[in-house]
Amino acid sequence: MYINITASETGNNKGSSGALVNYLEKENDLKNGENSVSDYENWFNGVRNDIRRQEVRVKIDNNIAKLGRNDSKFFLINISPSQKELEHLFKQYGESGAKKKLKEFAVNVMDEYAKNFRRPGIHTNTDLLWFGKVENYRYYKHTDKEVKNGIKQKGDRKEGRQMHVQVIVSRKDLSNKIKLSPQNTSKGKNEKHSAKLGQFDRSAFKQSGEEVFDNLFKFERGLKDKFVYANVMENGTPEQKTQMQMISELSTDISKNINIDSLTKGISDGLFINVTDMMASARDAGIGLLEIFMEPTYQSLQTDSAEEAEKRRRKKLQQSQGLSR
Repeated sequence: MYINITASETGNNKGSSGALVNYLEKENDLKNGENSVSDYENWFNGVRNDIRRQEVRVKIDNNIAKLGRNDSKFFLINISPSQKELEHLFKQYGESGAKKKLKEFAVNVMDEYAKNFRRPGIHTNTDLLWFGKVENYRYYKHTDKEVKNGIKQKGDRKEGRQMHVQVIVSRKDLSNKIKLSPQNTSKGKNEKHSAKLGQFDRSAFKQSGEEVFDNLFKFERGLKDKFVYANVMENGTPEQKTQMQMISELSTDISKNINIDSLTKGISDGLFINVTDMMASARDAGIGLLEIFMEPTYQSLQTDSAEEAEKRRRKKLQQSQGLSR
């Protein structure tokens, strides 16, 4: 699951949202040609599914009380399921059903977005001013290597299932009174600052979106497909990476009845000094990592001993045959 927050696809979120809204209407604007889309795709939020571009632009642009010229006015949230996740949705619900479920998922993601600020009065998506747009395809850009190599042309559709959701969310809440910025990454460490301006933990937000998808659609996600794994392997310390790599190698041997999420979260939070410390914590939680870790080595030693015994037997046989001659 890829969930990302940016200023804007058009590179500017300090003025009108009009350019971004029009950019996200690109599939509706393709009336002819091989990349044309037959059905008009309305915008949606947690209340309606029949919203048009003009309403989106007007409401976002008017929800800017007490914001300065250089303040961000809105943000773009990209909610993009992986090929595996889309395959899961299409298999369960079909194409039209998958689109409906993806919208439902986006509403849940915006609930998590609201809760992540930990601001009084901001609890669910209905406390926000936001609009989502399903995009059915992705298109090659001039920066893609396929275009540079002449294999594809700019604007060609990308292969595979590419359905995703783009969300424009206002910097101000629905009442136009409270500033909400995901750029404020204090994570609650400064209590006075957080009480006044709120807080936002991007990693927690991305992981919560992944967990919502798994719970909502009964999706079984392998450890290497989880955000916590990718985040540690990209941003963690060498010791954290070693611990996470060890868990990933053993995850297939650990009973599915045992929840290792607490261990991976502990690794991500830097709770374990080293692998030994992690194993001790696992033992206290009833997870016998040491036994699992040692098992392959024990089997290997057994095999080697058997091979050595066979070699000794043959050598003795050859020696006895030589003496009898």
